[in-house]
This record gives sequence, structure tokens and C-alpha cells, in this order.
Amino acid sequence: MMYYKESEQMALVRESAREFSRTHIKPHVMEWDEQQHFPKDLFHKMGEYGFMGILVPEEYGGAGLGYQEYITILDEISKVCGSIGLSVAAHNSLCTNHILSFANEDQKRKYLPKLASGEWIGAWGLTETESGSDAGGMNTTAVQDGDYWIINGSKTFITHAISAEVAVVIVRTGQKGDKHAMTAFIIEKGTKGFSAGNKMNKLGMRASETAFLYFDNCKVHKDQVIGNVGEGFIQALKLLDGGRISIAALSLGIARGAYECALRYANERKQFNKKIYEFQDVSFTLAEMATKIDASELLIRRAGYLKDTNQKVTKESAMAKWYASEVAVEVANHAVQIHGGYGFTKDYPAEKYFRDAKLCTIGEGTSAIQKMVISRELIKDV
Repeated sequence: MMYYKESEQMALVRESAREFSRTHIKPHVMEWDEQQHFPKDLFHKMGEYGFMGILVPEEYGGAGLGYQEYITILDEISKVCGSIGLSVAAHNSLCTNHILSFANEDQKRKYLPKLASGEWIGAWGLTETESGSDAGGMNTTAVQDGDYWIINGSKTFITHAISAEVAVVIVRTGQKGDKHAMTAFIIEKGTKGFSAGNKMNKLGMRASETAFLYFDNCKVHKDQVIGNVGEGFIQALKLLDGGRISIAALSLGIARGAYECALRYANERKQFNKKIYEFQDVSFTLAEMATKIDASELLIRRAGYLKDTNQKVTKESAMAKWYASEVAVEVANHAVQIHGGYGFTKDYPAEKYFRDAKLCTIGEGTSAIQKMVISRELIKDV
């Protein structure tokens, strides 16, 4: 069993992310949330801190860090604002990491420096209206025409669909249901026939931009294919192992933020001439919240360790994502309850953690999907 201990370097990474979040994110959280404003300039600034290319090697302009540092940065940012944490996760673990993991050298040198520096923001497209977790049933297709591919269809729930300068999209290049019938393409903003829809009006994560991507006879050169034709689905599955760690770390930060605001409130609020923390119901609830958050982190750190050491992580990342996301919802719910009536108002942060947390049980696959992944891996071990 691997036990996690924070190193001196990790402490510096945590302090850097914490200070950035306090200075550049916290003062604007509710303004961005209520206006559904995606603060693109913030992400350019994050690039200066290395937060947009955390896992990208230094030779491509990245920070050259590992998953433990990545988890720490997401934890600190999401503790202040889940929306910003979600966007950092989507940019790093999906678009950027797809290119890092599977693109050829020319593609890496062309795109990674811009993505890692924050000059460009990335999007990643897999989900469609009629094929969420059932990626094999996707309807967006690419048909080869000489040196080009003609893409038609749409993708939904795409983070940064409107603002991204580049997107990695997985489309069908063969028959439905065939695992080798999907291919990944890099598509730049401004490509004819490639456009984004209107921003979705969401319950939570409102400062993280979400919209449709549309393809109308979108013509893409064969040089924009990532890896080989037909490898897109296999690439996506491998990528989602890391994506689950991302959502787990996002969940951890949201849960921690909700817990800390509830703890502060319980220590300040008085009823019947004593702080509400002194009531057993409240103190026991806080104890359960803190314990489950720590358990979440241990699962996430284990998955991060396996990823950093190039070991199989499918089961462990699914466990971390499932448990941490459920804990985030539970902790945020308790935080609202501890605040009482004030928890239902926007004068206190509990309600935003409550709204943001729910997406964590949906993004990168629902809890049912994670349990299916875990159970399949368990049977393999028999």
C-alpha cells in the first residue's frame, strides 16, 4: 500500500496554486457565476504559472510535473471555484493530454507550446446528443476525400467550445459499434464548416463555458489525424483513465471548500448561547465530512501514483472518481444544511459548492458507469 506524504516541492506547488486562487479567482467567483462569464484572460495568466501545461514536458513548453502535482493544483483551484477547476482539468487532461499522448512529433511541436503557455485554450469532443457514454453509437462522421476528410455532425457538452483555439474531436470513420471505426482529429478555430453553438445555461459550473460543436462539410487535412485512422476510441479510453483522476481531484477541491466554509460557519454561528459546533449533530456531521474527504484524497493519490509510475490505473481511477464525486455532493449538501436558511442564499458560498458538486457525478461517466468499470476490472483479477 502506498502512503502519500507531501514533499517540499509539492508544498511549494500547493502554495503557488493557493495564492493564485486567492488573488485572481476568489474576488470574482460570484460575478463570473451569475453572469456565466468565462474569464479567458485568467487562463492566459494561468499559463504563466504553468497551470495550463502541468503534465507537458519542458521541451514542449510545459511545467513538466506529474499527476501528484496536478491533483494538488486542481484541489486548490477547485476549493475556491469549481468552474475554474473544471476548465483547467478539461484543458490539461483532455485536449492537451490527447495531443501529448498520441500525436506525432510535428503535431506536438506545433500545438503543445501554445496550449501549455495558455496562449491557446483547448477543447475536446467525444459526447453527442444521442451517444453519451455509448461512444460507439456516435453519428458524427468523417469521409475521406483524397488528402482530406469531410466531417459532418455535432458534439455536445463541450467545455470551451466557443473560446477554444483548437479542439481534438473523435468522429466515426467506419461502421457503428466497431471499436476501430473512430478517429481523432485536431481542428483549429476558423476551419471552414467548423463552428460552435450558444453557451448552455447550467445549474452549476457556470463560469466554465459549455456549448455544442458543429461540423458542416468541415474539410480537414489528413495531417490533422492523431495517430492512425481507427484508433480514436482506443485513445479516448486510455485518456479517460487520467480524466477520471481529474474529476476526482476537482471533486476533492469542491468538497474541501464546502467543508471549510461549513466549519467556519459552525464556529461563528451561535444558537441558545453556544456555537452550533458544540451541538453533537453538527460536530459529528463535520467529523464525517472530514473523514470522507481524507478517504477521497487517499484514493486519488493512489491513482495518481499509479499513473506517474506508468502502471495500470483503470480500476483505481474509477474508484477515485466514483467515491470522490459522491462525497463532494454529500459534503456540499451537509454544508448547506449546517448553514441553515443562510445556506440557501447567495450571501454564503455553500449554495455554489452545492450546485457545482453535482456535475462531478456526471462528467467523465456517471457513478453507474464507474461501478461498471470497477466490476469489470475486478472480474479480470479473478
